[in-house]
Amino acid sequence: MKLELNQIQDLNKQKAAEQAEHFGFLKLALDKKGIDAEAIVQKLADFQVAIPSWALGSGGTRFGRFSTGGQPVNLEQKIEDIGLLHALTQTAGAVSLHIPWDIPTDPAATKQLADSHGIVFDAVNSNTFQDQEGQVETYKYGSLADRQTAVREQAVAHNTEVIRYGKLLGSKSLTVWLADGASFPGQNNFRKSLQNTQRSLQEIYAELPADWRMFIEYKPYEPSFYSTVIQDWGTSLMLAEGCGEKAFCLVDLGHHLPNTNIEQIVATLMMKGKLGGFHFNDSKYGDDDLTVGSIKPYQLFLIFNELVYGMNHNEANNPPLAWMIDASHNIKDPLEDLIQSLEAIQLAYAQALLVDTPALEAAQADNDVVLGQELLQDAYRTDVRPLIREARLRRNGALNPITTYRSLQVRDHLIKERGLKTVATGL
Repeated sequence: MKLELNQIQDLNKQKAAEQAEHFGFLKLALDKKGIDAEAIVQKLADFQVAIPSWALGSGGTRFGRFSTGGQPVNLEQKIEDIGLLHALTQTAGAVSLHIPWDIPTDPAATKQLADSHGIVFDAVNSNTFQDQEGQVETYKYGSLADRQTAVREQAVAHNTEVIRYGKLLGSKSLTVWLADGASFPGQNNFRKSLQNTQRSLQEIYAELPADWRMFIEYKPYEPSFYSTVIQDWGTSLMLAEGCGEKAFCLVDLGHHLPNTNIEQIVATLMMKGKLGGFHFNDSKYGDDDLTVGSIKPYQLFLIFNELVYGMNHNEANNPPLAWMIDASHNIKDPLEDLIQSLEAIQLAYAQALLVDTPALEAAQADNDVVLGQELLQDAYRTDVRPLIREARLRRNGALNPITTYRSLQVRDHLIKERGLKTVATGL
C-alpha cells in the first residue's frame, strides 16, 4: 500500500485553518521572547529518525506474541510500511536493518524501492545473540567475548558480512550489541571476556570502510543477569577508544539501571566527541521498549536539552548523530506506536530548541537554582505541537498522522493485502 499525496492533503484541509490560527498564535508568542519560530520549524522538518526493520510487526515476550494482522513478511513490505510512516510524518526517512532477520536478496532492487519512498539506509545491526539455521558454532555462552576462538571468529565474520550488505545499500555505520555475559558467578573470567571483546571489535573495526562508523551499544543486564561484558557507557567508551576514531558509543534509553541520569551521560560523551547515536524508547522497570515519551517525557526533554547544547557547542567535533527507534509493540498497532514515538521525539526536540541557553547559563553562574528550573520548565511546558504540525505540513505530511492513518483505514487495507495471521521477522 502506498498513500497518495492528495489523500493526505484532502484530510489536511479540514484542519488547515485551525492549524494556521494555532501556529500564528504560538509564533507571535515566541517572537516576543526573541525565538525564531521559522528556524525551529525548519530544523524539525529536516530532522529524520531511522525506523528499525525489526519493529514493524508485533513484538512479544516469553509469554506470548499477538499479531496485529497485515504485518510485513519480508523486507520489501517492511520498507513499504516505513514509506507509509514517512508519508504521514515526514520524519521517518531512514531504515535501520537487522541482519540476518532482514537480509536483502537483491540489494539493488531493495535500494531502489527505498529510494521510491524517500528512504535511506541508516546503521546496519549485527546479531550474535541468537543462533541461526545452519550456524556451526553456538552463541549460547558468548560471541565476540567467548572463550572459544572459533566462536569469536564466527561472530567477527558475521559482522563483516553485515558491513558488506550495508555497503551495497548505502549505509555508513554498523551497530554492535552483545548479549555476552554471565548468569552465575564463576561462569566467566571478567578480564579475559573484556579482552576478547576488545580484540574482536578491533578485527571488525579493521573491516570498516574509510567513511563508516561503528557504534558500540551497552546494556547493564539481560539476557544474562549476573554480569554483562559491555554493561555501561564507560566500558563502551573504553572499547571505542581502543578501536579508533571511527568507533563511538550508542545510547539506548532502555539500557540503563532505574533512575540513571542519562542526560549526564549524553553530555559527557558529547564532550569527549564519542556519542555516535541513539536508540529511542521508554521504560518503567528496565528495557521495556515502550513507546517513546509514554512514561518519562520530562527526562526525554532533558536529554534533548543536552543534545541541543552539545550540537551547538561542539568543541570535540562530535559527528552528526544517528537517530533510531528501538521499540517493541506488544499490544498496539506497530505503525500507530511508531507514529506516537516519532511525535514524542519531535516534541522533545522542539521543546529543547526553546530553552533560553544564555539565560540558563547566567542563572547557573549566579547559583540561581530556582530560575534555572523555571527556564527549563517554561520550555518544557510550551505546547509546541503547532510547530511540529507546521513542519509536517510544509513537507506535505499529515497534520494529524494518527487521525489520517485511521481515516484512511491503513491497517484494514494491509490486512486485506497480506492476511490476518502474518508474522513479521524480529523480536
